[in-house]
Amino acid sequence: MMQNLQALREKIANLATQAKNLLAEKGSQTWSAEEQAKFDNFADEIERAKGQIKAEERMRELDADKFFNAAPSKKDEGQIDALAAVALYMRHGNNVTNEQAIAIRNAMSTTTTTEGGFTVPAEIAAMVVEAMKTTGAMRQIAEVFSTAGGNSLNFPTSDGTSEVGEIVAENAGATTGDMTFGTVAVNPYKYSSKKIALPWELISDSAIDVVSFVVNRLAMRLARITNTHYTTGTGTGQPFGVIARAATGKTGITGQTLTVIYDDLFDLKHSVNRAYRPGAKWMMNDLSVSIVSKLKDTQGRPIWEPGVTLGAPDMLLGHEVVTNDDVAVMAANAKSIAFGDFKKYMLRDVSGSVMMRRFDDSAFALNGQVGFCGWMRTGGNLVDVAAVKVYINSAT
Repeated sequence: MMQNLQALREKIANLATQAKNLLAEKGSQTWSAEEQAKFDNFADEIERAKGQIKAEERMRELDADKFFNAAPSKKDEGQIDALAAVALYMRHGNNVTNEQAIAIRNAMSTTTTTEGGFTVPAEIAAMVVEAMKTTGAMRQIAEVFSTAGGNSLNFPTSDGTSEVGEIVAENAGATTGDMTFGTVAVNPYKYSSKKIALPWELISDSAIDVVSFVVNRLAMRLARITNTHYTTGTGTGQPFGVIARAATGKTGITGQTLTVIYDDLFDLKHSVNRAYRPGAKWMMNDLSVSIVSKLKDTQGRPIWEPGVTLGAPDMLLGHEVVTNDDVAVMAANAKSIAFGDFKKYMLRDVSGSVMMRRFDDSAFALNGQVGFCGWMRTGGNLVDVAAVKVYINSAT
């Protein structure tokens, strides 16, 4: 599978290089129909290869192909290390020796049942956060910070993009230019991965890396629901999403229910004050990427610049493109494209809130299964609504 992924990545890099060369060769010249079709074919092949990579990576999530020695490792002082203690708990629950029980308690802080089970050690929490980062686009581009507690937190806000100074006459005093301040709440919510049921044989099999298998699955579930809320959350019983908070930068003209035109993208970009544009990015659904990547300027030249090297971002009108499938697909009245400085979206995690519990009750035991569930506390909000604007497809 890894060889297949590498081949697909090399294919994308090769196609992107050819597309980039075609752009450079034509310069300011008007494109012929054949040249446009050639570039579009490169873009289509790149998107198909990216789709294959997504499918391969999803299948990899489902494969328990990581192996390790199940025997608990020992530190110099004879202690069982944190990862081995977690593995013991996940495999055997309370059916362990006294020494192992002590190691588990030391590695996994016991919390009250209302908080969800055991707070996992830092190594496991890092695995969860990293899996969430690679799965959800918002965690990659937002400003992520942690707080020791989960108390209510308000960020001060102030938009100074329209404020100016003045000229004062000799011996004259300066006038007052008051700043307007507001506050935006960035409060955490308790998220659950939902319970998963796994066969007892799989959990007890010493050849399976049970920590990676279970933690990655729980983390992916948490990543998907939280990314949805970071993106489109309503702010009622869930975080405010960036799309819900962002102002309208451009509405498509009549007939653009399923598309967007070059001029509208330019208008959307310039609807964001240039003070925010140096680090600004585009964000859209993968299906929208396939539409936008084929757009041409007034000379018939593609405005999309595919990333050439492995890992390099695609560029649109000089700014990086981020794919987020929680952004709406193009449809009537859909907020389908966002542009701006996404670092103004503050994503808050509560330190020590990543928890996990194993379930051995009859609901699972009678089916020869073991249950697991994960929790964490997180939230977010766009603290500066002027920093990000959205494109809305036309109603008709």
